Amino acid sequence: MTNHWIDLQHCKTILVEGSNVAENHPMAFKWIRKAQENGAKIIHVDPRFTRTSAGADVYARIRPGTDAAFLNTMINYILVHKLYDEDFVTTHTNALFLGHADFAFKEGLFSGFDEKMHKYDTGTWGYQLAANGKPRVAASLDDPHCVFAQLKLFVSRYTLPVGERITGIPAAQIQQIAETMAKNRPGAILYALGMTQHTTGVQGIRAFTILQLLLGNVGKPGSGVNALRGEPNVQGACDMGVLNNYMPGYLNYPAHTEPTLAEYTKRNGMGDRKFLVNTLKAFYGDAATPENDFAYAWLPKRSAAKDYGTMAIFESALAGTMKVLWIVGQNPAVTTPNLNMTFEAMAKLEMLVVQEIWETETASFWRRPGVDPKSISTEVVLLPAAFFMEKNGTISNSGGMVQWRYRAVKPPGEAKPDGEIVDLVFRRVRDLVQGSNDPKDESLRKAFWTYTTAEDVLREINGRALRDFPGTGLKAGDLVNRVADLQPDGSTSSGAWIYAGIFGGGVNLSKRRDSGTDPGGLGLYPNFAWTWPNNKRILYNRASCDRHGKPYPGSEPIVWWDEKAKRWSGYDVPDVPVLTDGPNTPNGQRAFHLNPEGVGRLFAAVYQDPDPKNPQFPRDVAYVPKDGPLPEMYEPVESPVENILHPKVKHNPLLKYPRVASHQPIGTVEKYPYVLMTSTVAEHWCGGSSTRNIPWLNELVPEPVIEIPEALARKLKVKTGDRVKVSSARGELLVKAVVTPRMQTLQADGREVTVVWMPYNWGYRGLSTGPSVNHLTIDALDPGAGTQESKACLVNVVKFPESGAPSDAQGGKA
Repeated sequence: MTNHWIDLQHCKTILVEGSNVAENHPMAFKWIRKAQENGAKIIHVDPRFTRTSAGADVYARIRPGTDAAFLNTMINYILVHKLYDEDFVTTHTNALFLGHADFAFKEGLFSGFDEKMHKYDTGTWGYQLAANGKPRVAASLDDPHCVFAQLKLFVSRYTLPVGERITGIPAAQIQQIAETMAKNRPGAILYALGMTQHTTGVQGIRAFTILQLLLGNVGKPGSGVNALRGEPNVQGACDMGVLNNYMPGYLNYPAHTEPTLAEYTKRNGMGDRKFLVNTLKAFYGDAATPENDFAYAWLPKRSAAKDYGTMAIFESALAGTMKVLWIVGQNPAVTTPNLNMTFEAMAKLEMLVVQEIWETETASFWRRPGVDPKSISTEVVLLPAAFFMEKNGTISNSGGMVQWRYRAVKPPGEAKPDGEIVDLVFRRVRDLVQGSNDPKDESLRKAFWTYTTAEDVLREINGRALRDFPGTGLKAGDLVNRVADLQPDGSTSSGAWIYAGIFGGGVNLSKRRDSGTDPGGLGLYPNFAWTWPNNKRILYNRASCDRHGKPYPGSEPIVWWDEKAKRWSGYDVPDVPVLTDGPNTPNGQRAFHLNPEGVGRLFAAVYQDPDPKNPQFPRDVAYVPKDGPLPEMYEPVESPVENILHPKVKHNPLLKYPRVASHQPIGTVEKYPYVLMTSTVAEHWCGGSSTRNIPWLNELVPEPVIEIPEALARKLKVKTGDRVKVSSARGELLVKAVVTPRMQTLQADGREVTVVWMPYNWGYRGLSTGPSVNHLTIDALDPGAGTQESKACLVNVVKFPESGAPSDAQGGKA
């Protein structure tokens, strides 16, 4: 999230796409309403009409899985009609950079595609470079070789009629939305899992980025691309490295192709090396030295050729190559797509450890309905964990704000906080390997691990000075105050560099609750809790100013160059590399200083920024999406229509599916004529393991249902309350139907497309039970993020009992 919740009040336009924010993020909707009271236009794009739609000024019904086409159509319209912010585009993006002469896109494929390996050689996805290694820059946006021209050519296929044919949104409405966003700036985009749970999820978000950069909607109050996190601490978990491909602070996790710190630096740059060295010092303390590459060798390396995502875990268990699985605070027996395979995989494990506050479906998978417990040999251990109100610690929200929570009551019985459980297990394992000479045990034996409280952990995350720093006030043992305090030579430590300063001056700043101090009246409240990095409330805020450091007209000033003081100043912490480097310096022009180019990326190019101080290593290395430097529209794996843009390349070409042919069938529109989308409901939380144990919430929403359009209900002769059988290529289940105008039949490429909806919050445990929709969903994954395509798969719906009883109403295959 580039901005923060209160900042939404400053928007003049808000596009909500792939989210039902009114129901699932009600506190965010409070600030959307505030913006609306101030005259903002609210746009909601979603296949289903929801409470968010009812509160919007414009509602557009979109066919599931076609977001990239909708966004590219708007981008094309904005470019053709010159509705973009030219000063912002030329100052703060790579629009003028000259692209590689051999870059091409043809019939659904970018240059460099290897069909056999499902992989791109990205050699042509870069820039033309000058002798100093920097990108060559065009004189104007009219240069046919610049990034701007490449983008313009790429999206030119997405005319308004084409956008309508693909998405089902009328061309006039796409035009209306594009013009509304262009004429009412600044504006923000809000999204959730409705955008990410597709096989083109990464590219959909890339399209958001391009749109906002073109409109100059980044870095300003009331702007940005803002992810609405569905769990209170999803942001904090990701910050701390819960994602399998990241270290804490979003550093790329080392792969086997980077056996040394030097190899890691070549691939990731000197900036990431510095932060990794600080993390290694936090991990290993005095044992991490320059002589041993700061213990880099002890860090287990992931195989660059292997997938470590959720589905890969269960596929490994199914194959018998994973023996023990420890699941913390998740309920995959409800939430994982293609559930029948998940259950079979768990039955192949030797041991399953579930760390939870309830005996969930996952903990009791061995005695689910229709299964003989004696047939499952997996040993299941349930570790009773503490609820969030039963433990101290921090929570990080979507805007990066870190707030301390105090324990309200003690955990019941033998339940313990998650951190205490991990601590107990770690210490016991370390005792077992203390005398080992096996190299793989070195990481455990040498780990610096002396925590006794949650605040001890937060201090370690913050980081320390490990020697005196004359002239700075920092002495050995002091907690660092900001990211800039971190050094590359091992003289400081930080468990997660983006949190450096949260314990600045030895004070836990996440405990602050000053809600009265608000410089500029912008709702920043800098003394309320703490926001990463450096207590900055709006990321990229240097981009709120022109090339001379003056705030752009038409938006609220937030930072600026103070010519008299010769430093960047403002109501927020200026997002610049060095506060005293003015706008006339290279540093002062780097509004996106963590990008190697220093600017926002319309084209996600391959690029390594040279480091004059260390010629053998790059200063920074660009991230490039695996499936292309520009966002292309590909159909879902199970789609009711062909891909009209390139019929021979219907799906994402980097897609590898099925990965396990025997367990991953693909349905056809002939057998499964309707599109299923899934989401949560306001009354039940995610997998429902907590909320389905609360009687009054069960009274509000007692069971799962399927929402179907009125036209389909007439065809099936179904009325609200009737039971229907819903089936996909992976399973079937029995639920009641709700006939509603919230769902409508769409027109896509001259064909009627019927979309139905189901919630995913149910399973067979708790006070309220019901079949899980994930028996139906497909586990095809985005090739970059590994996110499943939960929002678009094919199903059939027939009336019950005419259909015949399914073999297992909980989701078994008939």
